[in-house]
Amino acid sequence: MNGGLLFSSSAPILTAIFPSVAHDEGMKQERFFQYLQYERRYSPHTLTAYQSDLGQFTEFLESTYSISASAQVTHFHIRSWMVDLLTRGNMARSINRKLSCLKTYFKFLRKQGEIKNNPMAKVIAPKMGKRLPIFVNEDSMSLLFAQVDFGDGFDGVRNRLIMEMLYCTGMRRSELVALKIENVDFSSNQLKVLGKGNKERLIPIARHLVLLIQSYLQMKNAALPENPHENLFLTNKGQPLYPSFVYNLVKRNLSYVTTLEQRSPHVLRHSFATHLSNSGADLNAIKELLGHSSLAATQVYTHNSIERLRKVYEQAHPKAKLPPVP
Repeated sequence: MNGGLLFSSSAPILTAIFPSVAHDEGMKQERFFQYLQYERRYSPHTLTAYQSDLGQFTEFLESTYSISASAQVTHFHIRSWMVDLLTRGNMARSINRKLSCLKTYFKFLRKQGEIKNNPMAKVIAPKMGKRLPIFVNEDSMSLLFAQVDFGDGFDGVRNRLIMEMLYCTGMRRSELVALKIENVDFSSNQLKVLGKGNKERLIPIARHLVLLIQSYLQMKNAALPENPHENLFLTNKGQPLYPSFVYNLVKRNLSYVTTLEQRSPHVLRHSFATHLSNSGADLNAIKELLGHSSLAATQVYTHNSIERLRKVYEQAHPKAKLPPVP
């Protein structure tokens, strides 16, 4: 989106996105997405997802109940949509995301004086099973950087740096793609990362990563002299890196050392946090490094540590090996 408006204010654009929504409802939705983009600073990924969710809900209301005005929506209609989503095979996590969109939307409309009552007030979201983070074990990560040949040229050094950066900092793929050269502080050995909601955080980096960044920059300047882009990571053609490039690179390299079905950049983020937790790192410190707004989001990484401690206890403590008392 490059900082531009998510929607144009022209009627043809609105009717193309929401073809069966009345013009005033379309304008409400346009104001809502401008609010999310500029005031709440939602990420482009979340904005796109919310566009889809609100569009699906709008189409459901019109096709099922012939409703096009937000003031007509009740908790009954939202519950009915939930049932429809469940029967279509949507998982609880996906439905909760869609309900989160509606909750934010109707809260916005009530704040704007467009509706008197929030229909989400009586809606209970479906319960989600606790999903543990998928991660690559430490031995496999060590094997990756010790055995995989990334190459000595510009693209090889860049690809290794991407893998090292994701694993050694725990940053998100979007954060890595957005990194600028100026975000690297070589004197303090740290990175300035722009996370969700445009929140900045500083991440310390190891000396070996600093040296790898310096080596990469030398390669980049030689391979792409006088390149105008300020992005740290560039393609072989000198263009800023894009998300799918990073995803494919990570998936390909992780396939050399693990049989995990999921081999995405986020798995490296999970691996970073899990390995820190397993080594006894403070949970609040992990929270700050990951850029989580709540400690609850970070606590999931303690599960693996507890399981590891349980195995140590069962193997080492004499009472743990005794048969149960009849």
